[in-house]
Amino acid sequence: MIPSGARVWIAMGHTDMRRGMQGLAAMVQQHFTKDPFAGDLWVFRGRSGTLVKIIWHDGIGMSLYSRRLEKGRFIWPSAKDGVVSLTSSQLACLLDGIDWRNPQYSWRPQSAG
Repeated sequence: MIPSGARVWIAMGHTDMRRGMQGLAAMVQQHFTKDPFAGDLWVFRGRSGTLVKIIWHDGIGMSLYSRRLEKGRFIWPSAKDGVVSLTSSQLACLLDGIDWRNPQYSWRPQSAG
């Protein structure tokens, strides 16, 4: 569940997924000159496109969430650097492997039959 009123930012390009919450928070401060403790969600994608990490500070502590797709890839903007703001609905689509720019699955589930 995405907190109401929280902004969602996705970091363009790919990120070293060996980074933990402190390394990602430092990246937000140094590369994007934003405050990672302001209550916004920051989404990062690995090189392969199958793993994302999200950091979020709720005013008490920092949380790190990760999601890996077994099939398909997370749809990401093509720019090399910077950030893009998403709505909570777009983030929900992104996390399900749906192209948030044009909501369709990036892969089709096979029928069980």
